[in-house]
Amino acid sequence: MSGSSDDPSFLPSVQILHLKKIPQNGGADDRWKVVLSDGNRFLSGMCATQLNIKVNSGEIAQFGIINVNEFLVNTLPSGQKIVIVLRCELVQNPGSRIGNPVDITKAGNVGSAQAQPSGGVGGGAQPMYGKVESAGNPYGGSGGGSNPYGSRGNSGGMGMSGQGSSNPVIRTNASSQSFTPISGLNMYSNRWVIRAKITNKSEIRTWSNAKGEGSLFSVVVLDSSGTDVKCTFFKEAVDKFYNLLEEGRVYTFSGGRLKVANMQYNTCKSQFEITFDQNSEIHLQDDAEDIQESYDFVKIAALSEMEPSGFVDILAVVKHVADPAVIVSKKSGKEMTKCELTIQDDSGADVRLTVWGDLAANAQTKFANLPIVAFKRARISDYGGRSLSGSGCSVNPTIPQANQLRQWWADNGSNTQARSLSSAGGGARGADPFEQRKTVSSIKEEQLGYNEKPDWLSFKATITFLKKDKAGDEGAWYTACFNSGDPCKNMFKATQTSDGFFHCDKCQQTNEKCVRRFIFSGTVADDTSTSWVSVFNEQAENMFNGVKADELYEKLAEGDRDSYDSTFAKASCTEWIIKCKVKQEHVGDESRVKTSIVSLTPIDYAAESRNLLAALGV
Repeated sequence: MSGSSDDPSFLPSVQILHLKKIPQNGGADDRWKVVLSDGNRFLSGMCATQLNIKVNSGEIAQFGIINVNEFLVNTLPSGQKIVIVLRCELVQNPGSRIGNPVDITKAGNVGSAQAQPSGGVGGGAQPMYGKVESAGNPYGGSGGGSNPYGSRGNSGGMGMSGQGSSNPVIRTNASSQSFTPISGLNMYSNRWVIRAKITNKSEIRTWSNAKGEGSLFSVVVLDSSGTDVKCTFFKEAVDKFYNLLEEGRVYTFSGGRLKVANMQYNTCKSQFEITFDQNSEIHLQDDAEDIQESYDFVKIAALSEMEPSGFVDILAVVKHVADPAVIVSKKSGKEMTKCELTIQDDSGADVRLTVWGDLAANAQTKFANLPIVAFKRARISDYGGRSLSGSGCSVNPTIPQANQLRQWWADNGSNTQARSLSSAGGGARGADPFEQRKTVSSIKEEQLGYNEKPDWLSFKATITFLKKDKAGDEGAWYTACFNSGDPCKNMFKATQTSDGFFHCDKCQQTNEKCVRRFIFSGTVADDTSTSWVSVFNEQAENMFNGVKADELYEKLAEGDRDSYDSTFAKASCTEWIIKCKVKQEHVGDESRVKTSIVSLTPIDYAAESRNLLAALGV
């Protein structure tokens, strides 16, 4: 059992007599077998994998004396009990064995047969370090001399005898049902029941690959210990449990299978994930008052000093909700709904936070009227300066920090000029504010594009040249798949076959027709420099006032070259607020920096004049 959770006062100090590495197959983490002694007796155990770093660093070593802060006891099929050390800290290492301990499985009443030695740590054999309340049991339990670790009534300890449970420590609710805290889950026991509240529930997703197809959904559950864990349901379990589980309700869960969490995609505190199937048991509970979200809030201004890919809890005011947008995932080719929120707190900064799925689709309603929101473990990104991505959130939470922020906003916070951490923006957004614009020369002067991730910038510039002709092709476009549905969405290239049809390698379909999409290059210039840029379909259609590539193709097919040329000529020498992505690309053995236009915004000359006057202080 886990002594630290079951009885916080039971924190044994033991000496490591032996440490042996047990290699694992398949690239799994190594395991370490350990022999522990209290000076009278010794027993075998294992170190949990999270202690590998301490073993490898030498903090956990032979003859070291450790305080065991958290542990489990599992029973093997043979009846032998094994201690699993989960957390410990080094006290000291005397460099030699203390006492003459004997194997606990073979010992009789050793404690009463041996006289207790005296002296300091370096002066001869002695049992435990700390208070010794009985000769037979250095831990002072009531279990008798045959168990040096003591038996604390029904709660157990690191007991090696008797019929104690091999489950992690359990907690009991008012109805006397016993539960395992999420923080006590481990890979060595599957007989557990957790009681937890669902804080987030995903949509049902489907997959199809060489191994088959199916559906899944996931939930995040939180228990009274303040630890949350991600739970995933597959195939038949989706049909059985999806409509049963509701956000904000409390359930008991059992019969799941643990696996180590992939922390790159998991935002929960638990180091494990749970998979449930149709044979798992889940039951609704009535009382949820003892399970409350706990937060460790970070101020928005502090995000600029934090590393990307980390997670933070954020409490802020939603001061702007953008229109939901549908994008196509590059990996799956499927549509995804996203919505960008601008949130601000009392640190003098605001940041862009993106939500997805149903939360994004309903964002205009859910985040209306400038609510206070608490996001749990939002992911930090350096996409466009600093930005966040979150899912689980609480709107107008009933916590003291929210009341303080609401009062600040009502007093004068709404009139505070905030510093935006998302100044560089993202590809799907429009141009940056006036004060955050740069010049064309910034691309070279600031060495943009040489970072691991793309750089973004906005500037006001004039289109000076458009390359409308491509060698061996009839126009500035490519032929895209005619399939408007998944997975192509009229985006992937289709190659014309010898019989005049168009074949797409993405969906493996052949169609009589194709869809032409613009792709060409050009130059833009301001008073500081000139730069080559790449132009793609959406930006080209904006530049050409809505004219599509298929329309120009038809003009060329009819012999109307003048209409084609005039479309490009009209777009030349026009002035725009241009947003670009700058990224280094490798072509063969060469690397080059490519600047691509991601948005074109017509200039509002009245607003531009006001901004210029304000910048001049007029």
